Amino acid sequence: MSDTPARLLALLSLLQTPREWPGSELAERLEVSPRTVRRDIDRLRELGYPVQATMGAMGGYRLIAGKAMPPLLLDDEEAVAIAVGLRMAAGQPVDGMEEASVRALAKLEQVLPARLRQRVGALGAATVSMTVSMTAANGPSVDPQNLAVLAWAAANRERLRFDYQANDGSRSSRLVEPYRLVAGGRRWYLLAYDNDRDDWRIFRVDRLSAPRPTGVRVALREPPEPDAAAFVTRKMYSIIPTYEVRATLRLPAEEVIRRLGASPGDVRPVDGHSCELHGHADTLEWLAARLLMLGCEFEVHDPPELLAYLRAVGGRAVRAAGV
Repeated sequence: MSDTPARLLALLSLLQTPREWPGSELAERLEVSPRTVRRDIDRLRELGYPVQATMGAMGGYRLIAGKAMPPLLLDDEEAVAIAVGLRMAAGQPVDGMEEASVRALAKLEQVLPARLRQRVGALGAATVSMTVSMTAANGPSVDPQNLAVLAWAAANRERLRFDYQANDGSRSSRLVEPYRLVAGGRRWYLLAYDNDRDDWRIFRVDRLSAPRPTGVRVALREPPEPDAAAFVTRKMYSIIPTYEVRATLRLPAEEVIRRLGASPGDVRPVDGHSCELHGHADTLEWLAARLLMLGCEFEVHDPPELLAYLRAVGGRAVRAAGV
């Protein structure tokens, strides 16, 4: 590598991998002498990159935390992942995150190559978020490349084929017209028109594989509801067992919304110190845990199953405390 700027960038890219690099290995990777590697390390230090050197047979070079964050080198997938994460953070009600996310996103998108900017834009335009009360704390992993393909098809109104595994384990091939991706915590759903079944369907993205654009563009169909996230949420409630909770909480409404991440429509103020909660959950354990973790007095009105569960939990807690 005779081009010094290109060699420095290649060296920096290697050092940003969290490991210690022997000088001999860096020299071999860059096809230069160990002496050139030492000079290039000094150049990076002059530019503000905190490169630490350790001596001995097991020694080498690595980046350490410095006083300021120097520029990062990202590959295509890393750049897309960060940009999409910033887009979602900018639209979420997290204190102090919106403005910082927008600023960081603007800086990143300014330097993204056109091909990556299109991928990020397609994924952002095709994605909406469900209310937090329906999201899963944990969920299966989703292939980001599949998300990008689905988002691109939705943004460009292109029919798509993919293989799908249903809840009962059966497999099928689907031909659909993607409309929106709906993000629910770590779980993603695709709302699409199923051409073979002549109806709208909701697909779990972690259960689909090998999405293949067909190249066929179609006119935008009238969605079942204008709000794709609300439609998916309602459908989820209709197909899984859920409990509807109604409780009075001795906590201001805005504080309940902040702690639970609940939709403002699920919390109605009673006065300045209490409120009523109306919500859903698919397990009594989840409902009870969320209410108890609020750290306030509360009174459950419905469902009766939750009252019985809380009595059982309370009894175990009292026995455990030796009271």
